[in-house]
Amino acid sequence: MQRPNIIYIVADDLGYADLGCYGGREAQFGPVSPNIDGLAAGGLRFTEGYANAPVCSPTRFALMTMRYQYRLRGALEEPIHSRSKGSTTLGLPTDIPTLPSLLKEAGYRTALIGKWHLGYPPAFGPLRSGYEEFFGIMAGGADYFTHRSGRGDHDLYLGEEEHHEVGYLTDVLSRRTVEYIRHVADDAKAGKPFFLSLHYTAPHWPWETRDDGHVSADVAGNLFHLHGGNIHSYRRMIHHMDEGIGWIVQALREQGLEENTLVVFTSDNGGERFSDNWPLVGGKMDLTEGGIRVPWIARWPAVIPPGRTSGQHCMTMDWSATMLQLGGGQPHPEHPPDGVSLLEVLRDPGHTFERPMFWRMNHRSQRACREGRWKYLKVDEHEYLFDIEADARERANRATRDPARLERMREHWLAWNATMPPIPPDAAVSLGYSAKDMPQR
Repeated sequence: MQRPNIIYIVADDLGYADLGCYGGREAQFGPVSPNIDGLAAGGLRFTEGYANAPVCSPTRFALMTMRYQYRLRGALEEPIHSRSKGSTTLGLPTDIPTLPSLLKEAGYRTALIGKWHLGYPPAFGPLRSGYEEFFGIMAGGADYFTHRSGRGDHDLYLGEEEHHEVGYLTDVLSRRTVEYIRHVADDAKAGKPFFLSLHYTAPHWPWETRDDGHVSADVAGNLFHLHGGNIHSYRRMIHHMDEGIGWIVQALREQGLEENTLVVFTSDNGGERFSDNWPLVGGKMDLTEGGIRVPWIARWPAVIPPGRTSGQHCMTMDWSATMLQLGGGQPHPEHPPDGVSLLEVLRDPGHTFERPMFWRMNHRSQRACREGRWKYLKVDEHEYLFDIEADARERANRATRDPARLERMREHWLAWNATMPPIPPDAAVSLGYSAKDMPQR
């Protein structure tokens, strides 16, 4: 099997049902995500895929390392805050092997376009963790027009140098990706494939569409944009990202790379304020399904049959492990992946296998374990047991009806947790808003 080019697209805070192919409703302007829906129609859509965490940077640690993020100190921040700039501990250590570093060793060109959010230079950075090229932001979010982070400092970089460019950030990232594809096309056709991480900030706050440049001054002091936004601007932000993905697919087609390029699309966690997570409950920062179940779409015309759906359980680090295998990269023996390859599922969407998955959060002392159709969940001092296949909305607590299963799954979670470092007392939880800002779910 010829090694594919790989484009790993990660949206930011996208809800499970925000896309048309996941049941999302049309916006006032029409379909929200026709190009992403086209990826699903031409490939494989997962209905029970998960993020490694319900918040940004921890999931990105798992994506990069192919391991449970809890093994690294920086990933115990929920999430890494821009105040950590200058820290030598809150980031992805440069001696840890990563998906891009291992693919680079295997002969791939590697690039990250978009959001890094895994610590700041000089201690950390994408060029220090396996990417040959980087264009994007270092922080967790930025204004779409001024490209300033929540600290108020300029946060658009080319490599490790500040880069100033006029434009709406989503479009800037999409166009830079098209340029990259055109730049590496000849090498890719000559046998040197590329691995491209495209990490959008859309549809993360602040709530700015292409027509909202005037909002920048209003949110300069607080990018959480607590006083603004609505479902209409939110959907338009998704649509702008979707248009860019259409440009990227067209560039692959024009360059003759479409057939043997694996494009994977997902979100770093569940949706936030204006997202649609139906039928799931909760969202970002929650270990209920709405915080961790996310879209997973894979299109690779040379291998994946079109128009297929899979109920295979999987999480972020599984996809990274899959990409490593496809690229012929070798795991580092001292850092074996926790992720499990999904290659057989890509080849045969009817193929499934057992995939137990575990989560924990410092926020509200949350725990979760998914085994088959069952999920063990703990939030604060309350424990729950749900049959997710029958009750994806997690409203029918089976804990008192099946105490033996609850006990068994609790013990499985405790055994798994014993293999992970404890959460240190100085690990921060940064919520950004609370019940005083808006009614909670």
